[in-house]
Amino acid sequence: MATQTAAAVKPARMLSVDVLRGLDIAFMILVNNNGDERHAFWALKHAAWNGFTPTDLVFPTFLFVVGISTVFSTASRVAQGASKASLFFHVLRRAVILFLFGQVVNNFPFFHLDTWRVYGVLPRIAICYLIVATFYLLSPGWRNKVAVAIAALVGYWILMRYVPVPGYGVPGRDIPLLDHDANIVAWLDRHIFSAPHLYERTRDPEGLLSTIPSLATALMGLLTGIWLRTGRTLAEKTRGIAFAGLISVALGAIWNFSFPINKKLWTSSYVLFAGGLSLLLLALCMWIVDLRNQPGRSAPGAKPSPWLRPLLVFGTNAIFAYVLSELLASALGSIHLGSGQNAEQWIYQGIHHVIASAPFASLAYSLAFVAVCWLPTYVLYRNKIFLKI
Repeated sequence: MATQTAAAVKPARMLSVDVLRGLDIAFMILVNNNGDERHAFWALKHAAWNGFTPTDLVFPTFLFVVGISTVFSTASRVAQGASKASLFFHVLRRAVILFLFGQVVNNFPFFHLDTWRVYGVLPRIAICYLIVATFYLLSPGWRNKVAVAIAALVGYWILMRYVPVPGYGVPGRDIPLLDHDANIVAWLDRHIFSAPHLYERTRDPEGLLSTIPSLATALMGLLTGIWLRTGRTLAEKTRGIAFAGLISVALGAIWNFSFPINKKLWTSSYVLFAGGLSLLLLALCMWIVDLRNQPGRSAPGAKPSPWLRPLLVFGTNAIFAYVLSELLASALGSIHLGSGQNAEQWIYQGIHHVIASAPFASLAYSLAFVAVCWLPTYVLYRNKIFLKI
């Protein structure tokens, strides 16, 4: 009887969230693998420093979805009768595995200790997930989440704006605000790890202190998940998410004038701007998938429309697809051919011989790379194998 009751109240999976995750992973693989970054279209490259491109939306959107998924996965396990203690150990286990996957991805295929990179995408996701999921287990309400997110954003702004950088001075007075290397984030990373261990030698885009505002990104997703679990209608939820997205984008754009949008430092204005766009993308997915597309509704037992399945392939096995893409890219980059090129450059040059335009050749390489990663992920999807950490 207990099993039947748990099954009856088990929360339905939202296809719109899976679609957004799949879209994000597809775009992440696309922009991370362009054959020759020098020739890629501007939209498929990160902003050099201050500023924003569509590529800068990829990572925060994934972290945002992690926050949403935390709420739904917790509700699902609670419906199955899991205790708080077992839920915490599940969260801890997932975080540790994600962190270890990050070490493999960062250092494959040679694993040299003298250049070992600890920071990275998966380690940041692991840390943020561990903190926000534990926070949610301890207190499932929304008010304290808002307070902590605001504190993280304002506190990070104070840290970056007013705390003197040793050896440089006060930002905005002695040194430029958000100087590339003369900022407190880069300074601390250089004192924790030596240059060979940092992604950009003098700094790391997933450094320690910038984890503080990234927690706010994950909390935005967590708050969205809490909102989606309320008793309001789907239309009301969609409108609320769209409205919150517009407000967040506007606040981020306004704050940009005094605290520039910067993905590599994960500035507070960047959190609000990118988080707002993630909210708007989710609202759009909900409108298309859940509200307009009847076969794609997230009601129990509903089957996804055929046009959604390519994205669901990535969305339901996101970590597998990402790790596969990163390992494949590292393997291609480490295979050196007699021409002095590595395998990635050799393939790109082959495409460029056929497609004269360098940007379009780069795009063709990216699309081919996404397709190669999609095929094994599709095999898992077709056989209903969903790798869960």
